[in-house]
Order: sequence, then C-alpha cells, then structure tokens
Amino acid sequence: MRIPAHAVCTAIRDDIVSGFFGPGGRLTEEVLARRYGVSRVPVREALRTLESEGFVTTRRHAGACVAEPTAQEAADLLELRMLLEPLAASRAARRRTDGHLKVLRGLVRLGRERAGRGRGEDLRSLGSWFHETLAQASASPGLIALLTQTRHKIAWMYVIETPAQPVECWAEHAAIVDAVARGDAERARALTALHAQRSAGAHRPRVRNPQPAVNTAGSPH
Repeated sequence: MRIPAHAVCTAIRDDIVSGFFGPGGRLTEEVLARRYGVSRVPVREALRTLESEGFVTTRRHAGACVAEPTAQEAADLLELRMLLEPLAASRAARRRTDGHLKVLRGLVRLGRERAGRGRGEDLRSLGSWFHETLAQASASPGLIALLTQTRHKIAWMYVIETPAQPVECWAEHAAIVDAVARGDAERARALTALHAQRSAGAHRPRVRNPQPAVNTAGSPH
C-alpha cells in the first residue's frame, strides 16, 4: 500500500516539532524513506511542502536541513497567532454550527473540572483541542490552515508551560464560548484577543540566537 505524501509530511513535521530532528540537522531522502517505510517519492514531496511551511530549508552542498528559526521569527509567529485567533473567534460567532458549540462546551466543562482538581497534565491537550475547534467553527479554510500551521510552528519554537492560573484560563474559554453561542462577533474577538495576550506569558522560546539570520545564497528565504 502506497503511503501518501501528506502522511509522510505529518510524520516528518511531528519529528521536527518533537526535536527528534534538531535545528540544522540534515534530512536525507534515503534515511527518511527508511525511517517511515516508504519510497523516496513521497519523502521528496513532503520535504517540498515542509520547506514551503518554513520547517525545512535547502542548503547548497548539504540538501534539505531542518530550519533554524531565530528569536525574532519566534516572536513574530506568536504575534501572528495573537492576531489570527481573535479573527477566527469573530467568524465562529457568525458561522458556528450546533456541533461546534457542543464540542466547545464539552471541552470547557472538562477543562474547568480538571483545572479545579489540579490535573494540569490534561489541560494542555484540552486547550489545544479547544482552540482547534474554535478555528474550525470559523468555517474559513484558509484561516484554519494558517492557524494550524502557526500552532505547529509555535510548538516547535516554544516550550509551552501550563498556565499559572488554569481556573481563570478556562473561565476565559467559557466566556469566549458564550459570546460565540450568542453570535456576538465583536465580544468573541475582544475576549479571544485578551486571552491570547495573557496566554503568551506561558511560552518560553527554545531558540537562542537573538538576531535574525542573514540571508545567504541558496536560502529559500
């Protein structure tokens, strides 16, 4: 059975985000094909996709390598998310379905319950699920794709810590869902912007180089 390139792309991206392939590390088609049990064709397609997303770069005489994001790129990415998530929330208030609301309310119920019990180990995955569902409720394919890519890259560039006040964090989620349920786009936008700003403090950059890299020949940037 031929494994599609998008599945190989997801596997490589996950290995980059998890740190299995470190920044600057070479990504040879032969090694990757062996690791994922596929031919070189889907690996080659996957690397092209990951290069367009910013996870991979092509170096002269070295071929494909894991990109090395700068501190400035990481900061810009977090700021981008803080702009996109409020937009998604405002659209969700106008376009959400009953199914989206059911999932969002269920996640808020679980999140508040586990935050109250101090079960922080579950909150990060619940929070990710919440924001993914909120983005899906926007019914904007381009925005959803951009937010998904942004979340992947933030997980790669940052260590995301459990919120210092998880009960308050989930109260903010609940307020966002209430605004979305009422169709109040402006309130949903404002609450999500405030939540994103407060959540930014839980992100600790992994990257160490303080200055943006200088473009060199052979770089795709």
